[in-house]
Amino acid sequence: MSMQTAPLNAAGLRRDERLERLTLFGLSSPAILLILVVLVIPVGWLFYVSFIGANGQFSLENYERMISRRSYLRIFITTFQVSLLTTGLCILIGYPFAYFMSQLPSRLANLCLITVLLPFWTSLLVRTYAWLVLLQKQGLINNWAISLGLWDEPLKIVHNMTGTLIGMVHIMLPFLILPVYGAMKAIDRDCLKAAANLGASPRVAFWTVFFPLTAPGLFAGALMVFILCLGFFVTPAVLGGGKVIMVSMQIVSNIELFVNWGAASALGVVLLILTVAILWVASRFLNLDRMTGGGH
Repeated sequence: MSMQTAPLNAAGLRRDERLERLTLFGLSSPAILLILVVLVIPVGWLFYVSFIGANGQFSLENYERMISRRSYLRIFITTFQVSLLTTGLCILIGYPFAYFMSQLPSRLANLCLITVLLPFWTSLLVRTYAWLVLLQKQGLINNWAISLGLWDEPLKIVHNMTGTLIGMVHIMLPFLILPVYGAMKAIDRDCLKAAANLGASPRVAFWTVFFPLTAPGLFAGALMVFILCLGFFVTPAVLGGGKVIMVSMQIVSNIELFVNWGAASALGVVLLILTVAILWVASRFLNLDRMTGGGH
């Protein structure tokens, strides 16, 4: 009897498995369709257009132009330079501030957290132009500094790399503070007490216990800031004054000034490939699962 029912049971299990797969596919199909429409098709179109030359035929001229012209190399160097400097400054400012927040009582820490989130309630364009008002030669910072005798003539702190970094650090800082603060609040304070009981000074306990436990949050925040900076447009365009040209700005110029969709698409493809490569390297060497809380 069991020999006869075994094939029937196996067939029933296979039927239930197929039904379950079809059900899961039906439930996930709206999300798959959304990803296809919003991500896959536009990126595919971007790749396709990047291989179309000026004569409308398949060509590699858009990529050859990037290799032959040194101006494109300078643009990519500037983009990575601005991204690295912004990330470094965010770490120098954000990590101590997150540590300060983590040591405060809950009510004061929540107030500080609100101040970190407050810039998100204001438009990015408004914040950028606010910095332009503050940093220009006749702006508030120069006027106050001259009136206080800190310097005699207005300093040029806008329409250059300095102004660009100030604006980008201000905008990107919350993206580093939030994951670092979350990592710090998740630390069991008994670990620090145990280090102290074992004879570790506060400095030794910080560097041997506290900092390693917050490193995943720090790496995650730094990676997020760096990746976002690679494609930034508004702030360097306004505060850079055309002197700090990043890849996103060159893409806009290729479309608006030269109406060259192929060249713009090729730049977008190269930037996308570089971004994916950075994420792949980070996943290989920095353990992204642990950084994002997916691993144990």
